[in-house]
Amino acid sequence: MLSAASDVTDTGPTPIVSSGIVSSGADEHSPGRPSPGPAAIRPPGTLVAAGELLRALSAPVRIAIVLQLRESERCVHELVDALGITQPLISQHLRVLKSAGVVHGTRHGREVVYRLVDEHLSNIVLDAVTHVEE
Repeated sequence: MLSAASDVTDTGPTPIVSSGIVSSGADEHSPGRPSPGPAAIRPPGTLVAAGELLRALSAPVRIAIVLQLRESERCVHELVDALGITQPLISQHLRVLKSAGVVHGTRHGREVVYRLVDEHLSNIVLDAVTHVEE
């Protein structure tokens, strides 16, 4: 058992643990340490939401849908033709993407035209695909 006066070498700031999220507690200008970026510690709710978003983007068919919608807005039958996947399966994946806030559908007569909610999401997918292809 170590006493308070034992020979323990100080290795730097003590980690700070908050809601299961660990931070070094170091000043962002500490030499030899990478900058943690803006607001290194995020609220747990933000991390949970980010995890859910990444989970929604994790299926190969959903990645393909996002890449298609990155090019232009599409209705379900256009996605079926482009991806060679059945209409019920495309619709199921679109529901997941819609509930995650990735896509938005607008009704035009009998068709619903889908588009990406914002460009950030397509960049995440494109960066992942590009990384794998390198």
